[in-house]
Amino acid sequence: MEEQLIEYFSQFLTPERVTRMLQVLDNRTKYLTVVLEDVFQPQNASAVLRTCECFGIQDIHIIEDRNDFIVDPNIAMGASKWLSMHHYNSPQATTREALLGLKENGYRIVATTPHEGDTTLEEFDLEKGKAALIFGTELTGISDQACELADEFLKIPMHGFTESFNISNSVAIILHHLSYRLSVSKINYRLTQKERQAILLEWLRGSIKSSDLLEKNFFNKLNHRIS
Repeated sequence: MEEQLIEYFSQFLTPERVTRMLQVLDNRTKYLTVVLEDVFQPQNASAVLRTCECFGIQDIHIIEDRNDFIVDPNIAMGASKWLSMHHYNSPQATTREALLGLKENGYRIVATTPHEGDTTLEEFDLEKGKAALIFGTELTGISDQACELADEFLKIPMHGFTESFNISNSVAIILHHLSYRLSVSKINYRLTQKERQAILLEWLRGSIKSSDLLEKNFFNKLNHRIS
């Protein structure tokens, strides 16, 4: 059914636009995912989304225990439209629930903060399995709870007096390095066919005016043919 709906929606866009979506999907991945814990500055939050989209990271997990996640459209440049954003902002959806859910889905939780026994970008073992990279607030970093649940700790080597990067810079540096290493590795990091179809369908829905009405029309015609 998804294939039929994709074919139906595709006729409402130019062939070049659909081809571009397929090209982007070729380099999308869920092998790496980004977790943002209580990031409160719209400029940084938006810059992170833009960076993730540019480097082909599809899933973004947004924990809003204390701070609302606000996007500045002038900085994000529409990046959120192409990302799968998972929000955790109900009383039950805490950092613990978010990270335990990722663990259940096969992700190792990688805290991006200096810590005893941490590893550098160059040493980080990508072949060990899927990784959820968690980044914290601009002022205090990730929470104690996130540190307790982390499986590994990752740091960016620094050689100056300043002890840390801005969060948007940290995300950009880490994703640039790890996405390049993924692209030249033998790891099967690309989306499955089922994942590709689901994401493509959402992109098509978001790119077509009144797609909900068109979809309703599609199913009405389909049901009419069946009956």
